[in-house]
Amino acid sequence: MARIRCVDERAPEVQFGPWLLAVTPPDACAGPGDLDAVTGWIPATVPGTAAAALRAAGRWSEAAPEPIHDRDVWYRSRIAGAGPARLRFEGLATLAEVWLDGAPILCTRSMFEAHTVDVELGGVSELALCFRALREELDRPAKRGRWRPRMITPGSLRHLRTSVLGFMPGWCPEIDHVGPFRPLTVGPVRPRMAAADVRSTLEGDIGHLAVRLRIDGRTDSVILACGGGETCLTEVEPGLFAGALALPGIAPWWPHTHGVPNLYPVEVRVDGARFDLGRVGFRSLTLTRPFEDGLSLAVNGVPVFCRGAVWTPPDLVGLGSDGTRTLLMRAREAGMNMLRVPGTTLYPDSDFYNLCDEFGILVWQDLMLANFDYPHADPAFASQLDRELTGFLERTQTAPSLCVLCGGSEVWQQAAMLGAPRAVWADTFCATTLPARAADLRPDLIVVPNSPSGGDVPFSPRGGCTHYFGVGAYRRPLEDARRAEPGFASECLAFANPPEPGTPGPTGPADPLWPAGIPRDRGADWDFETVRDHYVALLYGVDPAALRAEDPDRYLELGRAAVAEVMEATFAEWRRPRSPTAGGLVLMLRDLGPGAGWGVIDWTQRPKSAWYALKRAFRPVQVLLTDEGLDGLHVHVLNETAAAQELTLALTLCDVGGRIAARAERVLPVGPRAALTLSSSAVLGRFFDTTDSYRFGPRIHDLAHARLSDADGRVIAESFHFPGVRPVLREAVGLRAEPVATGDGPGLRISTERFACSVQVQASGVWPVESGFHLAPGSSRIVAFADAARLPRGSVRAINSSEIVEFGHDA
Repeated sequence: MARIRCVDERAPEVQFGPWLLAVTPPDACAGPGDLDAVTGWIPATVPGTAAAALRAAGRWSEAAPEPIHDRDVWYRSRIAGAGPARLRFEGLATLAEVWLDGAPILCTRSMFEAHTVDVELGGVSELALCFRALREELDRPAKRGRWRPRMITPGSLRHLRTSVLGFMPGWCPEIDHVGPFRPLTVGPVRPRMAAADVRSTLEGDIGHLAVRLRIDGRTDSVILACGGGETCLTEVEPGLFAGALALPGIAPWWPHTHGVPNLYPVEVRVDGARFDLGRVGFRSLTLTRPFEDGLSLAVNGVPVFCRGAVWTPPDLVGLGSDGTRTLLMRAREAGMNMLRVPGTTLYPDSDFYNLCDEFGILVWQDLMLANFDYPHADPAFASQLDRELTGFLERTQTAPSLCVLCGGSEVWQQAAMLGAPRAVWADTFCATTLPARAADLRPDLIVVPNSPSGGDVPFSPRGGCTHYFGVGAYRRPLEDARRAEPGFASECLAFANPPEPGTPGPTGPADPLWPAGIPRDRGADWDFETVRDHYVALLYGVDPAALRAEDPDRYLELGRAAVAEVMEATFAEWRRPRSPTAGGLVLMLRDLGPGAGWGVIDWTQRPKSAWYALKRAFRPVQVLLTDEGLDGLHVHVLNETAAAQELTLALTLCDVGGRIAARAERVLPVGPRAALTLSSSAVLGRFFDTTDSYRFGPRIHDLAHARLSDADGRVIAESFHFPGVRPVLREAVGLRAEPVATGDGPGLRISTERFACSVQVQASGVWPVESGFHLAPGSSRIVAFADAARLPRGSVRAINSSEIVEFGHDA
């Protein structure tokens, strides 16, 4: 149900005292009556985790995380207040028992359920929470599944509703999550409005809002207001009021790449008392083709290429929401319009969905099911999972950002890869129960049985959604991104992405802590640094192993450039108009710890080279170059916005010194939500061997450069193609950097005489809004610095330049 806040009601005069935490051996204390003998109490923060409290007390460290699941963890506090009260526990991890004044009031075995308990406060009451040792529960004999995943251990986790974070060696730091990690609040027992069901839909240009309210006590007037419209609700049965608003001409909610994410507050007035029901957005969501042909979404009737990343918690220790806004702003700035919350993590808090609503970011939400053969036939497990699903859908009922509900991560794939037939892995919960439950509570959502799923086997690239790692983990050539024809890559492009120089943590291959930060699949004889090295060799013609030993800084420099090149090239293939691919979500948005993790943003929330590459690849108005062999280069111009664009396209073929072999420029009117493709011959008006396919003589160009400018002459997008190996030999290219003032603050005008490959802008304490870009011969670009009061100290370099240009107040 929608969250309800009485605007005119004062908060109850009930307060929690300071929280204390103690750790005991398993079952050393049966209840709070045994706590007087316990010593070693430390202050704790609620919401929070035991690991966060122990870290603050100097008794636990992320660098060497000690187990917590082998002990009981106790929390206690006092509540000052008298009379009836309602305690709400938003999230308790995981085997939790709660007492008030020594009397048990709650016992729960799920990290993913919220609980409400009505109590009587006696002036000053003692609240005690015990989180029993999870290890003892995991070690109990239990029925084994039909398959056992390698990635997650132990197998007994399949019986427990808790996050598998911390149980995935090589994937995630082994941090034990214990405690009241979500808010614990006190409210009135019988609020005036007990429940609210709020649903918004969009039909054409008419927004529809349907509301059902459960109201206690006699009521004379109930008025619903939203979007400038009002209506009186009707009492359809005692205490239940219902009604609907039709809002013609309402501005719809859009993902930010395609429009404005318009939101409207919903308010109800009950006999003059105002109740805030949150904000709604009006949008429609449909499939553009059958799911078996590849997932493809249309928002408000417009096909949307979904691009973004896999979400992970911003605070892996405390599981709090600090940093959520910053991460979502980083995702939006990179042009991401979708984030996937995988079944290997936990459901984000409500702030996450509220911010995605505000920022115009679609959310693909997995249920917290991953890899295991879950006991869906067990009535207790099934009931627990249903409560979890219902609670989540009610909590996110008004979120227009939520668009895909998925039955979990790699459950079907795990079984299928082990050779199990469809009858084993296509469980009825994901295939039947989940769609039916979603239809009751959120009929506007697209339901996907599993990620991946949809093909002859779940991981077939063309059907449904796939976890595509042909380019990436399986070290296929870049052409495989087209050859595989993925319908929708709900995971893709995983590399061990090196952080920028100066990032806290391991500094490079010579650091003994460096290997710990490299992600790997358990049991594999390779890791994701090996994957990155493969593409360094492919793109630059160097020996990564030798370079790693001889020049570690150069090794990392080329590694940063390589992952950026691969990501841009892959998304260029997928976004071209004739591509069957309708989306790609990179694994993952943020590192879970220090080092060269999968994240395109490091653990300190600083962008890496891959983030900058995605920012270029995801532009709503875009130009792309793809190699079509004997048909030359194809130039693709995309306009995802609602406005027609008058664009100027320039295509130049030249050598690294700037000598032009062919060049043409033309004005291109591009309609709203439109795309067009031109061959290089059509743009140039004549034949030129742009792809070096015919080879009738020596190749006379080293690169092709497409530039797209708007009506004011502002360059809004560029694309490059290299018919041979990318130029990485260090030489003087005439690289320059001069300070300039920009509308966003201090910046640099970076210019070059010759081609500058993968220009890297490094600064101390702040991050540039662009880095890793190519500069065509004789061109320049202005780069600003985010949130900088003055030009920072730093340097500009290119991977093919012998010059390092210093800038800043101490340069």
